[in-house]
Amino acid sequence: MGLFGPYPKQGAERPGRYLYRWAPALLALLMGLWGIRRENSMWRDESVTYQVSHRTLPEIWNLLGNADAVHGLYYFFMHALFAVGGGGLPALRLPSVLATAAAAAVVTATGTRLAGPRAGLLGGVAFALIPAVQMYAQEGRSYAMVCALVALATHLFVVAVENPTRRRWAAYALTFTLAGWLHELALLALASHGLTLCIPGPGRRMLRSWAGAAALPVVAVAPAALLSARQSAQVSWIGWPRPGEWLMIAFAVLLGVACAAYGTRRGGPERHPAALRLVRLALPLLILPTAALLLVSLHRPMYVDRYVLYSQFALALLIGLGADRLWDAAARAVRPRPVPFVAAAVGLVLALLPVTLRMRTPDSRKDDVTAIAAHVRDMGSAGAGVLFMPSRRREWALSYPDDFRGLTDLALARSPVADNSLEGSEASAATIRGRMRAFGRIVALSDPPGQPEDVFPGEAVKRDVLREDFVVCRRARAKGGLVTLYARPGRC
Repeated sequence: MGLFGPYPKQGAERPGRYLYRWAPALLALLMGLWGIRRENSMWRDESVTYQVSHRTLPEIWNLLGNADAVHGLYYFFMHALFAVGGGGLPALRLPSVLATAAAAAVVTATGTRLAGPRAGLLGGVAFALIPAVQMYAQEGRSYAMVCALVALATHLFVVAVENPTRRRWAAYALTFTLAGWLHELALLALASHGLTLCIPGPGRRMLRSWAGAAALPVVAVAPAALLSARQSAQVSWIGWPRPGEWLMIAFAVLLGVACAAYGTRRGGPERHPAALRLVRLALPLLILPTAALLLVSLHRPMYVDRYVLYSQFALALLIGLGADRLWDAAARAVRPRPVPFVAAAVGLVLALLPVTLRMRTPDSRKDDVTAIAAHVRDMGSAGAGVLFMPSRRREWALSYPDDFRGLTDLALARSPVADNSLEGSEASAATIRGRMRAFGRIVALSDPPGQPEDVFPGEAVKRDVLREDFVVCRRARAKGGLVTLYARPGRC
């Protein structure tokens, strides 16, 4: 038997096998559509997707030479989608919903192929319920699509190793190439497949076949990766993982290892080899991409959970394996057999309910661009000035231009489109000072208190002039942002 051999047929021929196969995908689809508008809110990353995808194709192309090359293919895709299906919030998030449902189907198919239909079903359900998966299923960014493509590539990897043909390896290579073009860090999953092949020692021929297939995505993605490396200042905001993030990383790894250890306990002539096949595939995919980003972070912080969202695919496979083994144990100990699992399912739903509900509110994201724009509309008046502090917060305004109509951007030198950038370019500190002193009322958009202040001259002069020449009239907080109305003393 090779690395991936015949799998046990646990009721694969039952009349309800199609329900087993598609129930997790249907669950993921329903979870994604539930509250897809998120109370009509949008956060800053989605706002960038929205406004960039509404630019013309030449404007998007010109932007990528200066910023966000890593998301280029996604922006072109969303531009085409908006041109066909309109530009509202459902259209912004629907690709991620559908991608998550597709990924759940692939989890089910891969788990079924390696460890049997029940393990596949339980793994697919686990994938749909994982909080991180729920979160990015309703995100107007590329991460759910990358996860689905990596999941598909992993399934194709299993098929190609079981029965190698050029066509199968070509499909594997093309799928990974597409995933890498959507986000280059998808190729970390490619390395985990190489590690999987090295664990049982499959022989030089299999390694050569995999290496030949892996070469295509590496070569194809390399130009985009080199270009985005020149734009690394865009990720300068990333910091070392906070204690809560370390806990989540540790919990996911420990849960995956525990499921792997429990699932590979000997339980009959078929169960043990089947479990080993799945563990050899899933554990490297769960651990290696995250570990690689954490190692890179020793030099420059690069770890963000959504960059390796596809590791949740591996975690779900391991959870499915552990739950399948637990089902067997419960069947021997409790009659009727479904009782403990019904109780466990109810307990799990109740435990996840607060997180699930919160995922569908504006509070689940770093900021709420919609609420910030509404505060500006409430405070602003024709003839007033507006300041973005720091300048990168101009992205809050770009998706809701009507709420900023009549306000003069006091620091802007060139618009984002004219500047081929995300936020545009700002004037010199002296020019900003002169413009501010010509206005009697200014609406300032800033980060919440406690955030570090930019030390650039233009940012410092904004703060200095407001402190010296203006007083605070009104202040409103929204999730992740602060809107303040300033006026000359006595003119509030």
